[in-house]
Amino acid sequence: MRHRDVVIRTTEPDDWQAVRALRLEMLRDFPLAYGETLANALDVEEAGWRARAARGTTHGQASIVAIDGDRWVGHMGGYIPDAATGPLLVGVYVAPDYRGDAAGVSRLLLVAVEEWARGFGDTLRLEVHEDNPRAIRFYEKLGFTLTGRSREYELEPGGLELEMIKPLR
Repeated sequence: MRHRDVVIRTTEPDDWQAVRALRLEMLRDFPLAYGETLANALDVEEAGWRARAARGTTHGQASIVAIDGDRWVGHMGGYIPDAATGPLLVGVYVAPDYRGDAAGVSRLLLVAVEEWARGFGDTLRLEVHEDNPRAIRFYEKLGFTLTGRSREYELEPGGLELEMIKPLR
């Protein structure tokens, strides 16, 4: 079922409480996907959450959310780690009851991130943990392909982060 009333927008500093609640939900849902532990996120103070929420208003960064009524149901972010690699997709999450093609939330979020990313490069890159096959299939369905490059995942339980890219032009 398509959620017709979902609003897609960037975050602002005053959104910090909702940003915090959604981030904690993300970390509880699939901890391997976010490069941060729940314990670390629980220790972040208001100023830190305001800074995270401000990413939606910062040049070179994106923080885009999906909101249905009062409920925040999804997030995708991006930033430019360096000029050579271009835009990197991060923080991808859609609440379980909003996932799937029928809901359309993930595609709406991705369209917004791609629009932002086009201002910084011709491809959008992401990293996904090797033990997250559901996410890999999801990204492939959205046009991303594995590059064959990887790096060590720095948190427990370790493993590899696999790089995927999608052409934007």
